[in-house]
Amino acid sequence: MDKEKLLKLYNLPLDELLKIAKKYTFQEFEFCSLISARTGKCSQDCKYCAQSTHYNTEIHTHPLVNTKEVIKAAKESKKNGAINFAIVTSGKTPDEAKDFNELLKMIKEINLLGLKSCASIGILTKEQALKLKEAGLNRFHHNINTSKSYHNKICTTHTYEDRVNTCNYVKEAGMELCCGVIIGMGETIEQRIEMAIELSEIAPDSIPVNILTPIKGTPFENYFDKIDEENILRTLAIFKIANPNSSIRLAGGKKARLSEKNILLAMENMVDSAIVGNYLTTTGFSAQDDKKKVLKVNKKLKTCNK
Repeated sequence: MDKEKLLKLYNLPLDELLKIAKKYTFQEFEFCSLISARTGKCSQDCKYCAQSTHYNTEIHTHPLVNTKEVIKAAKESKKNGAINFAIVTSGKTPDEAKDFNELLKMIKEINLLGLKSCASIGILTKEQALKLKEAGLNRFHHNINTSKSYHNKICTTHTYEDRVNTCNYVKEAGMELCCGVIIGMGETIEQRIEMAIELSEIAPDSIPVNILTPIKGTPFENYFDKIDEENILRTLAIFKIANPNSSIRLAGGKKARLSEKNILLAMENMVDSAIVGNYLTTTGFSAQDDKKKVLKVNKKLKTCNK
């Protein structure tokens, strides 16, 4: 679907737009969860991020946690209904802190629990993607974050093409791809449409949509008014329409930026998965709260294989 058609849909009365998006929304709902296995001291200058060394955000930083801690968090996530569990590390690449081989061991341990292993560990080489696949990684997460036309307003230490190349290596290696965005960073409506189209070209299995939570100390610390709740809903709907075969995952920012009513509207009409629990440096709803929401919109939760 081209940009003009999607823009016309974006501007429809909201109830009409949601009705169209609902036609494509999966009726089974999926939870995933994550651990921030290495936090902070990132060399990149992404303007939204609390973990960048370019900004003074006073977050708690730590090196890579041990495997026991990862397994403990994974077991808790499974108990709370997650079927995907992600290891997330700060840094441009997984070998920036020479942790890559340890991460491969963690992935194997997560798989033994019956969870689908996922990793979000930065920009990959083709060789690293193949090693992750050999270790049994089910899904790799790597966002484009914003549209190609807005990327240089967000980050200057790596390129949009670096991100797309990583996505391509993941797919070539035969893993599932989770690739999404952050909205509310000052992008235009047209650039949100561009994101939807660019994601359709990448064709990820899952599209996590984060809503910017402004962090004190970052360049975007005052960006509370860059998107309102109605435009969040409109963006989610357009993403679903443009990507009917991808799961639209409500991710970071939903607790801070959406009312209960609008979260339920999103879950009913265009969102079919969510990150449960906390994120990297911000908090989310409890697993119990999210489960209640899924039941309210009459969707069935996917479960683990064992």
